[in-house]
Amino acid sequence: MIAALRGNVLEKSLEEATIDVGGVGYRVFFSSLTLGRLPEEGQPVQVRVRTVVREDAFELFGFLSRAEEELFLMLNSVSHVGPRLALAVLSGMEVPELVAALSRGEVARLTKIHGVGKKTAERLVLELREKVKTLHLEQVATQAKPAAPESGQMADLVSALINLGYKQPQAEKAAESASERLGAEAAFQALFREALKSLRTSA
Repeated sequence: MIAALRGNVLEKSLEEATIDVGGVGYRVFFSSLTLGRLPEEGQPVQVRVRTVVREDAFELFGFLSRAEEELFLMLNSVSHVGPRLALAVLSGMEVPELVAALSRGEVARLTKIHGVGKKTAERLVLELREKVKTLHLEQVATQAKPAAPESGQMADLVSALINLGYKQPQAEKAAESASERLGAEAAFQALFREALKSLRTSA
């Protein structure tokens, strides 16, 4: 099984990136938060990888930290939570925030993540509340970080859009539009998707 890849970012899209390793392009799925942190196209990158094999698919899921990979495996172990939903959960919160929300049983907060309903949130808390305490968070604090101010989230959103190849003026306009439509308190993933929708509509 493939455990890691080192190469150059060939291209990026909303949910995945293609990594060129010695002339072979590997399609890897990432959370939207991690995807926004990948280097620009043509730049070198090294990622941790988990291979998921099914009867009809052979998929790679990528991570930039051991903690993110471990949390993905825990999420994927929960009943009725497949790898795609696990990745969606990771797209909704930073790793330390998600660990804190799970360990504290914050069901309402988890339901704000796109694709996570109340029953799923309750299962996540029930099955992972104790398990997440064993995570190796490396240099990431185990306590949840304070909520980022609007300006910080907007800066992250603009940066993520620029990393996808959009020009800064376009990215800033789309980020502002998404914030106006959804509200500054919206989850990063929701703002990211809304901004991309705006950019594609105006293209």
